[in-house]
Amino acid sequence: MSDILAQTTTVPALDLKPRSNNYWIGVLRRISRDRLTVICATVLLALILIALLAPWLIPADPYKTSMIRRLLPVGSPGHFLGTDELGRDMIARLAYGGRMSLLIGVMPVLIAFVIGSAVGIFAGFAGGRINMAIMRLLDVFYAFPSVLLAVAISGALGQGTTNSVLALTLIFIPQLTRIAESATTQVRTLEYVDAARMSGASSLTIIRVHILGNVLGPIFVYATGLVSVSMILASGLSFLGLGVKPPEPEWGLMLNTLRSAIYLNPLVAALPGAMIFITSMCFNLMADGIRSAMEVNE
Repeated sequence: MSDILAQTTTVPALDLKPRSNNYWIGVLRRISRDRLTVICATVLLALILIALLAPWLIPADPYKTSMIRRLLPVGSPGHFLGTDELGRDMIARLAYGGRMSLLIGVMPVLIAFVIGSAVGIFAGFAGGRINMAIMRLLDVFYAFPSVLLAVAISGALGQGTTNSVLALTLIFIPQLTRIAESATTQVRTLEYVDAARMSGASSLTIIRVHILGNVLGPIFVYATGLVSVSMILASGLSFLGLGVKPPEPEWGLMLNTLRSAIYLNPLVAALPGAMIFITSMCFNLMADGIRSAMEVNE
């Protein structure tokens, strides 16, 4: 966990040349040739579709309990993946749980991407004291480990999905702001930006035409890698009782409620953890594939 979080605070090497349509076509072509990236994207798409279409694909009720069917093993008739500690169908719980887990994993990164990109681009383009004031303020967040900061914010705000999203968003904004600021600082000193400025273009026009197209790509790739970290942190908060409230299905919360059954039915108890691992790894590997495709020059 600490290794993954440490990687998120490292500013990646940014290749900030003017992007043409041919460049992005080449990126898509290289991604399509990367078998691992395509497999990960396919798995994620399948998980998203299953989560969204769960009411039509899964006939079982994820909230219906049955004390006589508690902890049925994998392969039981009518319950292919068994049942949990309250007799609820595991397939239904995992499918519906994907909705909440993916929401809490993606939403904080998406919100932080918008806010962090805007603040970072503004700070990088303004430079000087404005840049220093914004970045020094955000450096306060780096004084605390991400896990402890997430737990502290969630504990102060209280249990709930909204509070978990807010806590994770506050953690990711400084990281994405730093990436955006670093990229914008490099771009604003390039020749074509100076030429646009000397031609009389306004700051808003320069940012819209020359800055955004060159910095949003690296920021987006970095944000994609943060989704895996977000899912792990969100699941950890739910496991600690600071995230989703019972009886809502969520993979981290399911791990918590099934931990007492690890010796009775270890395979069923491990299923939510397996889903968290597969999903986070797919996001991580897909981000690596996109980054590699963008770094290749043709």
